[in-house]
Amino acid sequence: MRVGSFVLAARFPGQGDGEALHRAVRSAEVAEEAGLDSVWLAEHHFVPYGTCPSAVTLAALLLGRTRRLRVGTAVSVLPTAHPVALGEQAALLHITSGGRFSLGVGRGGPWVDLEVFGSGLGAYEEGFPESLDLLLRWLREPAVGAAGERYGFREVAVVPRPSECLTDVAGPEVVVACTSPRSVRLAAERGLPMLLGMHVGDEEKAQMVALWREHARAAGRSGDEIREAPHVSAGVCQIADRRTDAVETLTKAMPGWLRQGLDAHVTVDGRARAMRDPLAYTELLCGLHPVGTPRLAVDRLAATSERTGISRFALLVEGSGDLAATEENVRRLGAEVLPQLG
Repeated sequence: MRVGSFVLAARFPGQGDGEALHRAVRSAEVAEEAGLDSVWLAEHHFVPYGTCPSAVTLAALLLGRTRRLRVGTAVSVLPTAHPVALGEQAALLHITSGGRFSLGVGRGGPWVDLEVFGSGLGAYEEGFPESLDLLLRWLREPAVGAAGERYGFREVAVVPRPSECLTDVAGPEVVVACTSPRSVRLAAERGLPMLLGMHVGDEEKAQMVALWREHARAAGRSGDEIREAPHVSAGVCQIADRRTDAVETLTKAMPGWLRQGLDAHVTVDGRARAMRDPLAYTELLCGLHPVGTPRLAVDRLAATSERTGISRFALLVEGSGDLAATEENVRRLGAEVLPQLG
């Protein structure tokens, strides 16, 4: 089992962007010290829900500051990025880090980002498969040209080529954030592992893994590839001596962050959107994930792995909103939970 942290660089009420980003960087540095496997970085624009606008840029910083930790994006939003530009960045980080970079990609949402970056609503609603396939070709082929609905250009050389990494890893791992049967099928047909969100529980994640396996088999993927697919389960983690203390820490801090962060999202086309009740959502997350004593955390992670077949985790550890408390949470996760997981 491999356990990493999920870093949103969340700006809690009363905080500034610098404080949020400093906490994000420190939590990743402490994650390496504490023995965690990885850190996964979120990307958001124009909202305090997450203050990192470029997960791949922050990944570059953290790869330079660490020596062992795997660093991934969760996720780089493809509809607001050119897949070739993102592919070049991923190749660069893969090579210069010795293969420690993972590229997580997703559709994002129908936000005003699509207007600001000039990609338009179509890039979100219909353009994701074309962008993903172009990105994958860039990471796997020596030269690439395009003649699609969205991208068209003459063949050009791929420089640097990910396969030139001085390790036995041919290219950066690509993971797809999946929230619907359509995205599950897309990932499965291409043999790409899924990143499953923290808002869904074990039963739904198990159903998505089963659906992925069904589509992967239909696409001709090998039995070993299907069995060993390294899907990632996102969740929340707060360690305390008593479960009530861990829950209280999160229910005091997270609703305020969720309220101001989620309410700041603006749709590009004015469509109506419903926001979750922040306190009810926090309580839901506390019930689904390892929030409580170290023993409870071990049992929760083991149960999720057994029920879903997923053995990689990306856990939100900054739910207190406090730097010192976040560092302590990460250290306790490393010292009191990981040794019991094996």
